Amino acid sequence: MTDRTRTGAPVPSTDPRTGAVRAHPAREAGPADVDRAVTAAARTLDALADRPRRAALLHAAADALDAARPEILATADAETALGEARLTGELARTTHQLRSFARTVADGGYLEVRIDRADPATGRPDLRRTKTPLGVAAVFAAGNFPLAFSVPGGDTASALAAGCPVVVKAHPGHPETGELCARLLRGAAERVGLPADVLGTVHGFAAGTHLVQHPLTAAVGFTGSLRGGRALHDLAAARPRPIPFHGELGSLNPVVVTERAAATRAAEIGTGLAASYTLGQGQYCTKPGLVLVPAARPALDALERAATTAAAQAPAAPLLDPRIRENYLAGAAHRAALPGVEVLLAPGPAPTADAPLAVRPGLLAVAAEDLHDDLLDECFGPLTVLVRYHDDTDLHAVLARLPGTLTATLHHAPDEPPARTLPLLARLAPLAGRLVLNAWPTGVAVTPAMQHGGPYPAATTPTTSVGTSAIHRWLRPVTYQDAPPDLLPAELRD
Repeated sequence: MTDRTRTGAPVPSTDPRTGAVRAHPAREAGPADVDRAVTAAARTLDALADRPRRAALLHAAADALDAARPEILATADAETALGEARLTGELARTTHQLRSFARTVADGGYLEVRIDRADPATGRPDLRRTKTPLGVAAVFAAGNFPLAFSVPGGDTASALAAGCPVVVKAHPGHPETGELCARLLRGAAERVGLPADVLGTVHGFAAGTHLVQHPLTAAVGFTGSLRGGRALHDLAAARPRPIPFHGELGSLNPVVVTERAAATRAAEIGTGLAASYTLGQGQYCTKPGLVLVPAARPALDALERAATTAAAQAPAAPLLDPRIRENYLAGAAHRAALPGVEVLLAPGPAPTADAPLAVRPGLLAVAAEDLHDDLLDECFGPLTVLVRYHDDTDLHAVLARLPGTLTATLHHAPDEPPARTLPLLARLAPLAGRLVLNAWPTGVAVTPAMQHGGPYPAATTPTTSVGTSAIHRWLRPVTYQDAPPDLLPAELRD
């Protein structure tokens, strides 16, 4: 990974609607800055061991974010153009996550305590197992969720809940939002009697490298690109003492539509697809990026017509930042020009008076036998590809080529026999962390049963980054053998 360090250089905050640069006091961190942040965080480990105070911190953080709602929404919208409605929902999700983890901490079940008392008859010793925090967690903020997957987001909430202090590598797309949320969380820590340094932030490309390599960093949480995530993953593995790297690196989120489903509700499926892949300008990690549809007409015509019409009516809007916009336009144009690809709706710039950098969605179609490898790579933004299959041979040949993914969706008819749908689900299950039936994958509920992760490259470890089970990424099991009661952690005592 190239060192692009410019220690002390200002981190610009860019208006994604116009490209104008907004002044902001954040500065790029050098090795010494990263060392100070990680070292300060490590010193708070003992304080975070107080479980009731940890739960209080998470509640106080949620309250602080709610109290600062107007300022947070205005700042985040200025840096992401996501709009007040979307950001209001995201802030609610963020505070819900924090409070959910507070309840998890208070309950204590996440420690998965196991006690096997001594058995003199067999000679078995007294064994008591619990979980203990790994240490300082490095969290990389995501560009597409300035709140829920960034400084105050799920990675931070789950790590703090586990008892791990956090240093966040703030995202360059929303540095002001990141610093605002960091101040609120640090203030919440102080109000409940914890050191502010349970949470720190650093900025800059090189700061991320130094953060992963710092000897006191114990684990990493990352949401971002395949290229950047894989580079950081390899750094974590190459350390003298390798550490866990929990990365979410990209996802195609395939959809399979059966012939019977297309024949009975083609328009409904087409309209639903358009709503899903254009939601948030296609900047969700669960956006359906490849849709396998039966080639039989007239159902195919009805589905494609409905999808094209609905997607064309989606309002033009800017993407998260000018760089993402350039990558989307270039990537969409490249895919549209591949041999055998039909452009049903042309992607491209769509400037408006308020947003000269706005873009419109695209919809491409290709026969299964012409499916190019480049169409199997995620294109971040409002673009999806319809793959027309003629029979099960076509369908299974495409599925065999797909990489690991966060979600896989099956649209089928209610009266289709299990003998038809069960084999399809069995084929999709090894590909994805979440299987969706007759719905769409965008939208991730924050619940204990949620799995947000999948086989590589969707994720680098078989864990989840959403839901209360995410706490286990920051913990390791430890067993006490024949320990006197007064030397046991409280949760292991009789």
